[in-house]
Amino acid sequence: MQWWPPSPSASYFLSQILFPILWSKYLRRNREYDAAASPDGHLIETPITDDAAAAAAAVDSTIFRTLSSRQKEQISVFVSALLEWNEAHFFCRMNLTSEREEGEVMERHVEDSLALLTPLPWNVTLLESMQKRCFFLEHVVRFTGLSNVKVLRERAENVGQSLDFRELFDVAVARAVAEMRILAEYCLPLVRVGGLFIAAKGHNPQEEIRNSEKAIQLMGGSMVELCTVESYSPLGQRTAVICFKELSTPKKYPRNTGIPSKFPL
Repeated sequence: MQWWPPSPSASYFLSQILFPILWSKYLRRNREYDAAASPDGHLIETPITDDAAAAAAAVDSTIFRTLSSRQKEQISVFVSALLEWNEAHFFCRMNLTSEREEGEVMERHVEDSLALLTPLPWNVTLLESMQKRCFFLEHVVRFTGLSNVKVLRERAENVGQSLDFRELFDVAVARAVAEMRILAEYCLPLVRVGGLFIAAKGHNPQEEIRNSEKAIQLMGGSMVELCTVESYSPLGQRTAVICFKELSTPKKYPRNTGIPSKFPL
């Protein structure tokens, strides 16, 4: 299978993230539900629930208020689909998220992600190693007609060594994945020289950042800035850790599957 590579001038890499809320910029909803075939032949219906619509309407962050009414409704579509698949899909629980209510998803995932990075009109590649999550992401991409979004099922370590993806992307973003030493080895090999790696962290990541300086340098990166952002989710204040890719990553990185997480640099 040939994967669709984003153009170097406008590409976006989102590493190992379950909730790609940047979709809100591009969602185009033409009907109330999608009858897309699942991998085993079942039909999938994704109605917009009243609770999801109400949860979206209750959000009061500055960034969320700048979205159009259509974009807000489209976020409701995503939330409804997530919770439907999460609870009972094909007679089994998918366990895509620990949240079980629309309001919790909006607060912890939509608002928290929008606080880090607003929607941008770029091509998007979603990297996910778990098959069930890829099924869900592909369903939402089809349902919303996102021609600029592709889902790649693979490990970050393998993609980072692939000539099709290595040092291809302008920006890599990771949220709720791993500590910075591991993230640097996952993400920076995929970023072109001159590009950026952005990690979403908590309100006080200074010690984690200090411990990751060596790993960032080994990957050809350098620390640029720690940006404090206000999240309206229960998580409170967040930090965007921004790294600049100065040099090409040595060929031996990333290391084999599982090694970065077991033996961080």
